[in-house]
Amino acid sequence: MSLPIQDQFGPRPKRASQPLAGGLELLRGRVHEGCGPARVVMAALLMGRSAGPVLWILPAWQGERLFPDGLAAFADPGRLVMVQARRVEDMLWAMEEGLRSGVTPLVVADLPEVPGLTPVRRLNLAAESGAEAAAAWRGPAPLGLLLTPGAGGAAGAESRWRMEFAPAGSALLEAAQCWRLERQRARGAPPAAFRLRLEAGEVRVEAG
Repeated sequence: MSLPIQDQFGPRPKRASQPLAGGLELLRGRVHEGCGPARVVMAALLMGRSAGPVLWILPAWQGERLFPDGLAAFADPGRLVMVQARRVEDMLWAMEEGLRSGVTPLVVADLPEVPGLTPVRRLNLAAESGAEAAAAWRGPAPLGLLLTPGAGGAAGAESRWRMEFAPAGSALLEAAQCWRLERQRARGAPPAAFRLRLEAGEVRVEAG
């Protein structure tokens, strides 16, 4: 009687996770979603806890840009590779290619609208391919983060997080010191809420 492949060669290797803040983690080799007024801060937190270049994709028609001095409170802005795309389709294509290459540990797309299920599936497949490519040179599997407006709702994302300022106040990254982070959906983890505080350059996480 033949054994399944995973039994013949031992258990499949566990995917690595990317620390976010405190004990909160996101699975690498997959695409996640961040929504809410402080979603850019969530991306900055991920950038600060990761290493290597970060591909950040923005719509070319959008007037807002990242504030380097505010980002510096979390991570080195010099690690950013900025891409401006003329269409949403081009943004998704750039993210897909960035994930598939396996050379960029973190790929962020600041989308003007929530993507459909098919594009998210393609992105997850690209992240899995990128994980295989990165494994060839022992690099970290890529992680994709979709920043979506409003309440979000990207079907097919590995997890969905909502981040907002607490107490409610200025939406400027450089003025924010406290946030409320809500894990709305995640495979293998229940919904939960947390309070984050930036103190002396360190982010502290509390239940909340």
